[in-house]
Amino acid sequence: MRKPAKPRITKPHLKWAWNKRRSVWEPYHRVTWTEGGKRRERAVKLDWQGDAERLDALYWECAAGKHEKQQAPAKQTWRALIDAWRKDPRVQGKLSEGTKKTYRRDMESILEKNADKDVRRLTKSAVRAAHAKLAETPRKADRFLQTVSLLWNYGANKLDWPLGDNPTRGVDHYGKQREYEPWPQWMVDALDKAPEDVRTAAFLILNTGQRPNAAITMKFSDFDGDWMSVLDEKNDERMEVYCPAELRAFIASASRKGAYVLAKNLTQPRGYWAVSKAFRAWRDDLGPKAAKYVLHGLRKLAIIRLAEAGCSDAEIQAVTNQSAEMVAYYRARASRKALSRSAQQRRT
Repeated sequence: MRKPAKPRITKPHLKWAWNKRRSVWEPYHRVTWTEGGKRRERAVKLDWQGDAERLDALYWECAAGKHEKQQAPAKQTWRALIDAWRKDPRVQGKLSEGTKKTYRRDMESILEKNADKDVRRLTKSAVRAAHAKLAETPRKADRFLQTVSLLWNYGANKLDWPLGDNPTRGVDHYGKQREYEPWPQWMVDALDKAPEDVRTAAFLILNTGQRPNAAITMKFSDFDGDWMSVLDEKNDERMEVYCPAELRAFIASASRKGAYVLAKNLTQPRGYWAVSKAFRAWRDDLGPKAAKYVLHGLRKLAIIRLAEAGCSDAEIQAVTNQSAEMVAYYRARASRKALSRSAQQRRT
């Protein structure tokens, strides 16, 4: 194939090089100088895509030293900041495993899109936008703010990075949220017509008494006869809990599409957010009266049902691993119902 003529576009420092593999002429902004008696050169390839106007813009960007390839890589990146925080024994030695796991989730989310970005470029408006985007899950939103603030302060105070004002300052938290509402019986009954993933997830949460994510990601191998192995996510600890007969029967009859009860494929579980999305769509179909209920409310309903069955606080904690304060709070809900029933029945 005959080599085509070199483009006639000429400018100072604009050089054309023939790319044999692609059989095209490629433009470079090339500058040479002598330093310490040696010839030095810096060349930036211009992705002009055959467009003279684009080439002109790229050329003058290089002439001004503003082309992205002329910028020194950022040293104060989110990756460097998070790595330093994770490796600092002064920090890690003060945190519980559950707290570390909570921070780890948020930090992985930050790294996913911002690992090599300069921390100093984060703005308050960007923080507000990210916080608002998580408004449907206010606890998660506020935890995100807390994580960003923690990292920023660590970089400024422990690494002596010139970060300036913390961009989370002045961004209002959603604040302490009310406790999750236990599901009413009519909503539990409505599960009969829910999508299979929602129905299965709800059954697992209610009958194991565990946090939604821990219940949703249970394996068939976690069930062994009368017992089940459950994960306390907060403390990153596994416990052996007695498995109720109804749940044993459910697991025995469940179709096996993989290692997990809620399987994405043979080796992976359905993600919590995929199940949550399906749940919210089903909940929306139930109308406004269902809007305040979330999957976590089934865990609270489990406490109430155990209390109504006559279980002691210690027994409820052995099943759900909830704090004594939380068990007492929801036991009171159960006690009020029982007392009101007794009182109203006396009227007749």
